[in-house]
Amino acid sequence: MRKRSRGVAAGVGLAVLALVAAACGGSSTSSTGTSSSAAPSGFQGLNPGSGSPQKGGTLYMLGQSDVDYMDYNISYYTIGYLGQRPWIRGLYAYPAIPGKTTTVVPDLATALPTISNGGTTYSVTIRTGAMWNTKPARQVTAADALRGLERSCNPVQPFGGLPDFETLIVGYAQFCAGFAKAKPTVAGIKSYLASHSISGVKASGQTITYTLTHPASYFPDMLQLDPFNPAPVESLNYLPASSAAAQHTIADGPYQVSAYTPTRSITYVRNPAWQASTDPVRKAYVDKIVVSETGNEPSIQQQLQTNTASASMEFDAAPPVGALPGLVKQMQQGLTHNFTLGPTFSTNPYIVFNAVSSNNNSALSKVAVRQALSYGINRSHLLTDLGGPTINPPLTHVLPAGINGAQDLPSGYDPYPFNPTKAKQMLAAAGYKNGLTLTLLYRPAETTSAKIAQTLQSDLASIGVKVKLLGATQADFYTKYLENPTAAKHGVWDVSLAGWGPDWYGDAALSFFGPLFSGAPSYPPSGSNYGFYNDPSVNSLIAKGATASSASSAATIWAQADQAVMKDAPFYPITDGLWPTYHASYVHNAVYVAALQQVDPTNVWLSSPGS
Repeated sequence: MRKRSRGVAAGVGLAVLALVAAACGGSSTSSTGTSSSAAPSGFQGLNPGSGSPQKGGTLYMLGQSDVDYMDYNISYYTIGYLGQRPWIRGLYAYPAIPGKTTTVVPDLATALPTISNGGTTYSVTIRTGAMWNTKPARQVTAADALRGLERSCNPVQPFGGLPDFETLIVGYAQFCAGFAKAKPTVAGIKSYLASHSISGVKASGQTITYTLTHPASYFPDMLQLDPFNPAPVESLNYLPASSAAAQHTIADGPYQVSAYTPTRSITYVRNPAWQASTDPVRKAYVDKIVVSETGNEPSIQQQLQTNTASASMEFDAAPPVGALPGLVKQMQQGLTHNFTLGPTFSTNPYIVFNAVSSNNNSALSKVAVRQALSYGINRSHLLTDLGGPTINPPLTHVLPAGINGAQDLPSGYDPYPFNPTKAKQMLAAAGYKNGLTLTLLYRPAETTSAKIAQTLQSDLASIGVKVKLLGATQADFYTKYLENPTAAKHGVWDVSLAGWGPDWYGDAALSFFGPLFSGAPSYPPSGSNYGFYNDPSVNSLIAKGATASSASSAATIWAQADQAVMKDAPFYPITDGLWPTYHASYVHNAVYVAALQQVDPTNVWLSSPGS
């Protein structure tokens, strides 16, 4: 999944996943010390090479599209995060350390947050010596971190995941509501920031303190999100996320942007203001990183397999679907270290039912009808369309393995095993003995999406449901249809494909239930509850889980919420897929980080091409 609509994936299936972000491998431990549920380990194609890591050389990354925004605080896209990794540092980050890639660690912060006042106050101190590459170089401060959070809800282009924490931080919702009304100009933004503040956030010297409306065991993981990144004062000279801002970046990471041509290329060179002793996350072995954004997956794969110096690793591309069976076999036999299958902790793709469609006498508003359709879908057929269960393990409920709460579900929990006989009986009992006619929204330009649409047509026909296909372009799929409430309420579509992954890991169930199933607050366009599902008992469980005093106490609540949602069948999950990456043989220490949905370029080192 790469581009996410207010929280991750817009893509469908392995071949076309819009890499999930905000969405990692192995069993992890949360920042509060509680173990998350067992996670799929994936296959980590480490290539440590011989001898000690070498410094120097140019890393060439090949891709086919651009970051969403070249900005400190606005990206909500895994490739945006990947593009930031070399030049922007956060308070916290997910490290490129095998087995710990989903455990948040201090980056600019000196340590994990100091927690007080019954779990409602979090204090973070920024490292001395972390510098902006201004002339002269200038210390990154707590005031910069406060500025980053303030500008994240600007009136021009706010951060897409604000619902994660907007009401959690005292005074932030009120601050953002006022900011949304400010003039969307440089002068208007500066004026608002000069005259307004967030009552629950204070900056003093190197320490920033956040006051929460209630205890939140997951808040340390939230602190790695873009809005909590420090932003230099110079960022206010340009509109957030604008093309002008993208050409005037100031870096505090090991690299700085020396050239950026949108949709074509990014070049990073060493940042002279960066000190390795202040950065525990990035080793920065290579001297230069050059990103090309004009390729396509087949040609990129061919170039990487030649081991030439000009083709080191992927940017936003992935190995073509046709190459995956052979690569998986080679990896399993130990014949290649160049290929990785990394966990995504996602539900992508899934099928969403439009509960507010008036079609078929509002059939999809009825739980029994949605349950019947769920029994009538053959998940194994859809997994075949996606490349098979090795790459796309089945997911039968809301929370993927590795997300807190999944481990508290009954073993083998599958509320809707394929049963077409039961599906037909339930449809008849619900008043639809002659079946239904449903419109399925999909993206015909994506091969996997088209395959799934055709499979659903065939499978649901066997239970008396006729499926009409509504094709949409990539540009229209979300903006014209799923994020447009009118399209759902007017019955333009009845069933659609979508995808999702969390904004953080481990204790991250809220990042699924909040945006997807929390009733009115999660309705589009502000949320991603595209089918307008609403159940008061589920909403109550979500509120209870969100305010639990610890991850362990929340786990039982989230498992209950999972079962309650699945009982209502607002969606049909398919898979928590693994994500494939490939790199040249001379690229070493290639550690996959799910938050980037890629090998971390700031920690690889290079030997001679061809070695």
